[in-house]
Amino acid sequence: MPETPQPAPGAGDGGGRPAERGRTTVTEGVVEKVAGLAARDVVGVHALGSGLSRTFGAVRDRVPGGARAGAGRGVKAEVGEVQTALDLEIVVDYGVSIADVARAVRENVIAAVERMTGLEVVEVNIAVMDVKLPDEDDGDGDDRDGDGYDEDGQDLEGDEYGGEGSGGPGPRLR
Repeated sequence: MPETPQPAPGAGDGGGRPAERGRTTVTEGVVEKVAGLAARDVVGVHALGSGLSRTFGAVRDRVPGGARAGAGRGVKAEVGEVQTALDLEIVVDYGVSIADVARAVRENVIAAVERMTGLEVVEVNIAVMDVKLPDEDDGDGDDRDGDGYDEDGQDLEGDEYGGEGSGGPGPRLR
C-alpha cells in the first residue's frame, strides 16, 4: 500500500499555532486604566491621585480633546514583555483601616491586571496621599455620574434650576 506524503509539521496552517503568529503588546496606559478601575472598586478608596493631580485631571477632563481620561489617574505602570510593576496614589475614606484597604486594593489590582492583560504583576506599591473627612469637599469637581452634581449633591455647573436653555429638570431633589 503506497504511503501518502504527509505535510511537514506546521505546513499549510500558516506556520504554527495561532498564538505563535504574532505579538501582543499591552501599553502602560492600558495597565494604568485597568489598575485604576480595580482600585476604585475597593470599599474605602475615595479617590486616586494626589490632590494636585486630581485637580489638574478634573480640568483636563473638562477640556475637549484633553489628555487621557481619569481612569488611570493616580496610577503609574512600568510594563515589560511579560511583567508589570505598579505605583498607586490613593485617598481613603475616614474611619477605614488603611492597612485593610491597601491589602484589598493590592489584591484587586493584581487579579484584574493579570486576568485582563496576561502580564505578571511583580509589585503594587501604594501611597496613601490623604484621608477624606466626612464633611470635607474634595475641590476636584468630581461628577462621577455625569449629572452635574458631585457625590455630595453640590451643583457643579452653577445652574441650580437647570440653567438657561439647559432643558434641565429644575432643582435637584434629595
